Amino acid sequence: MAIKFLVVDDSLTMRRIVINALKSIGYDTVIEAGDGKEAFGKLESEGADFLISDWNMPEMNGLELVKMVRSAGSKSDIPILMVTTRGNKTDVLEAMQARVNNYIIKPFTPQALKEKIDQILKTAPVG
Repeated sequence: MAIKFLVVDDSLTMRRIVINALKSIGYDTVIEAGDGKEAFGKLESEGADFLISDWNMPEMNGLELVKMVRSAGSKSDIPILMVTTRGNKTDVLEAMQARVNNYIIKPFTPQALKEKIDQILKTAPVG
């Protein structure tokens, strides 16, 4: 089954980096959004199996997006990977309490991204 990823970041360059990393590890089905608000709309209209979101964004940040998705019923159990520059313990704890499945700090390698996705898929199967 092809997994459909939704990549959310206000930086077009960062979205490209994540999407290229996904493609390099074998995931080709990707949609993207520039902030949490747009992402939530796309999740509802186009659907996705896996959410990769930045934290710091205008309109609606990644943490607000996670909280909204987790309380949204039909998509509330979608696997979520937070990709961010925010690496202090308080932020990681806050993200975990909001129920992200895992956390990766920028910059990262495609291999690190693959390992995080594989870890998540073991515990939170999609589909």
